[in-house]
Amino acid sequence: MTTSATARADYEQALRVLSDASVHQHFDAFIDIPWDDPDYAIVPNDPRWILPAADPLGATQWYRAQSLERQIEIGMYRQANMLKTGLQFEQILIAGIMNFALRLPNGSPEFRYSTHEATEECHHTQMFQELVNRIGVKVPGGPRWFRALGPLLPVAAGPVPFGFFVGVLAGEEPIDHAQKAVLRAASAQHPLMTRVTQIHVAEEARHIGFAHQYLEYKAPKLSKRQRMIMSVLTPVIMRVLCDVIMKPSKQVQREMGIPRAVVKEVWWNSEESRKVLRDMFGDVRMLSEDLGLMNRVSRRVWRATGIDGRPSRFRSEPASAAA
Repeated sequence: MTTSATARADYEQALRVLSDASVHQHFDAFIDIPWDDPDYAIVPNDPRWILPAADPLGATQWYRAQSLERQIEIGMYRQANMLKTGLQFEQILIAGIMNFALRLPNGSPEFRYSTHEATEECHHTQMFQELVNRIGVKVPGGPRWFRALGPLLPVAAGPVPFGFFVGVLAGEEPIDHAQKAVLRAASAQHPLMTRVTQIHVAEEARHIGFAHQYLEYKAPKLSKRQRMIMSVLTPVIMRVLCDVIMKPSKQVQREMGIPRAVVKEVWWNSEESRKVLRDMFGDVRMLSEDLGLMNRVSRRVWRATGIDGRPSRFRSEPASAAA
């Protein structure tokens, strides 16, 4: 068997494993979350909505100095808005996957798994919106420009699928990093948030795995020009979508009443916050090295966008505590 044929067989086997996992271990937004359990009820003045220290805003002195009532209010707003932003990103992702799948030929190994992923993402949008509705706070989600361009972004999935799946990782890696940090901290957050987060992390692991597999398989087929373009665009896409997912828009900052100095401290002007930003992309830096997308020019772009650093040695390697 030739090297190309071996790579193809390995790729197809990896996608079969992911598809089988989606069949045998999946979640339903309205079966696997006990929405109406009294222990999961959303009630006024519940301290379980206080942001944990694992949340960058929750760790600030400014937030901890607020009254208990205000901490709960901000916590509910922030968590609802992060859910809404994740929902909007996943709506764009679903539309992009459908545009991608529309062009796949019969027998394509990507078709089955990509539609499994779209199915799971639909359940994620349902559970995110249901929780936002039950929290009952009117939140906008992502910045206005992102919501305006959202319907146009999935179009890229058809003609430039490689760039689309780079964008998939740019949205999924930061939120996966943040959610795992909260779960590892075992904080006493509201059980609905915990359950939604657990389900999301479990299924996003497969989605991130598919994006990695797709990019690894397709990268050798890029022309020299395409490789150079993607090497430079990858860190830019990562940083832009990271800010969409992780950094509250100016409207959201105003509505939560976050002082400008605190915004700078948390997103991304302090040394600690810059380390958090870099740590989110260790896996993507590793992938970029493996794909041949790291070169003298692109390394400068990674540095300029503030997301350079040591690549992970393996997927989901915990970040070092050292700055």
